[in-house]
Amino acid sequence: MTNGWEGSAAAWIASQGERGDFGRRFVLDPVMLPRALTPRPARTLDVGCGEGRFCRVLAANGVAATGIDPTGSLLAEARRLDPRSTYVSGAAEDLPFEDASFDLVVSYLSLIDIPDIERAIPEMARVLEPGGRLLVANLTSFNTAGNELDWTLDASGRRVSWPVDRYMTPRASWVSWRGIRVINHHRPLSTYMKLFLQQGLVLSHFDEPLPTSDAPAERAGDYVRAPWFLVMEWIRPR
Repeated sequence: MTNGWEGSAAAWIASQGERGDFGRRFVLDPVMLPRALTPRPARTLDVGCGEGRFCRVLAANGVAATGIDPTGSLLAEARRLDPRSTYVSGAAEDLPFEDASFDLVVSYLSLIDIPDIERAIPEMARVLEPGGRLLVANLTSFNTAGNELDWTLDASGRRVSWPVDRYMTPRASWVSWRGIRVINHHRPLSTYMKLFLQQGLVLSHFDEPLPTSDAPAERAGDYVRAPWFLVMEWIRPR
């Protein structure tokens, strides 16, 4: 069964632009970029790079990154916009790189798109050199637990609350917005944490970032009421 990404590629590219959507621009980039650059990596892999936006952000800050993604149309756009960088077709579950190839591996909102996380997380750890860092941004699990329900509205259409149901039950569901229709995977946070810990990785940073002070107020409110994202940094011990 298709995951919807190839058919949604054009709408996704349009939604991101060069600066990313609201969540990336005003919530995640202000956290992810400084952490990616400190310390400055020599060899970076962006797993699930999509149309290459974060690779381009890194390149603009003097860091060359290799991007990998299974969606051909997104990779074609990444190569068009950034012909100097390396973009590889492939899946997170079977990374075509040698052990310990990178000192920074980034998963920027890609875990929710990966069907077999039990294979993908060990692969990310495998290609990470000792002392290297795995930097993860993901939707919070209470966010994805409400994907099939969306906001609860009152009689006037105002958002009342974000529902959470079947939190402990992993599942895949279709999500749609702005002409994009793709499969997202819900898993409880414990599933991710156990998989990272099983690889011997050490957690060095955890955050549920909120919008920056310059974020448009009409959008920021929803992200404050129910934090949408989490950021984790894991280190592979030497």
